[in-house]
Amino acid sequence: MKTREDARWTRARLGRGGPPLDLLTARFDRHVYAPHAHEEFTVGVTVGGLEVIEYRGGRIQSGPGSIVVLEPGETHTGGPAASGGYAYRALYAAPALLADGTLGGLPHFREPVIDDPELAAAFRLAHTDLSARPDPLEAESRLPWLLTALARRHSTARAADDTVPGADRLARTVRDRLADELLAPPSLASLATDLGLSRYQLLRAFRTATGMPPYTWLAQYRVARARGLLEDGLRPAEVAPLVGFADQAHLTRWFRRVLGVTPAAYRNSVQDGAR
Repeated sequence: MKTREDARWTRARLGRGGPPLDLLTARFDRHVYAPHAHEEFTVGVTVGGLEVIEYRGGRIQSGPGSIVVLEPGETHTGGPAASGGYAYRALYAAPALLADGTLGGLPHFREPVIDDPELAAAFRLAHTDLSARPDPLEAESRLPWLLTALARRHSTARAADDTVPGADRLARTVRDRLADELLAPPSLASLATDLGLSRYQLLRAFRTATGMPPYTWLAQYRVARARGLLEDGLRPAEVAPLVGFADQAHLTRWFRRVLGVTPAAYRNSVQDGAR
């Protein structure tokens, strides 16, 4: 019987020109990692089968829906716990990404296996989306927010105050910058520095004021701009780069999310109505 051994790495960047963050999508039937350690936090979500990990002198096991957090410098192994193998998604995050939004130094996770279905599903979705298309602003909008949520919910670090005075004003400033620099939006890190905030505080203020992260707002703004160009008769492939989407597929993905139809179907319908 043929075994399934597959691992695929994707490198996302947190903002245009920002630091990298590596994503791993893996499926193993027999492979067992040699003992090793990472400089980053390893945050993984098991999506199938059972994995066993030797960690801190013991053995831990994770199944579908479990979040596994391995701290920097901690030697560990990993392999299948049963026949049938296992599959997981993992990301490798610099320690500072988990410290943002908390007080008292780096977070510490006493229990490496975490049961948090909501957060696990959010990690898995973000990992899938960004592995397929690692957009810098999308990565910077989603991953630090999830990592901070992980630290605030499950580590020993004390949560920082969520309150950001003037959230509406801050959100307007960020929206204006993103709209003005539509084709090459600034990183959230640079926006936060300009506003005297941490990246977490900026994300918190923006979500408080708008109910969504900056990248989602920008994608919806791009869709609105795309509608006008499609109504003028341009083809979707022509419209995508004019509003900042990487290609027609990227435009189509967001157009369907926002309006429920493809750009081509929308263009055809508005043009039919104009005849």
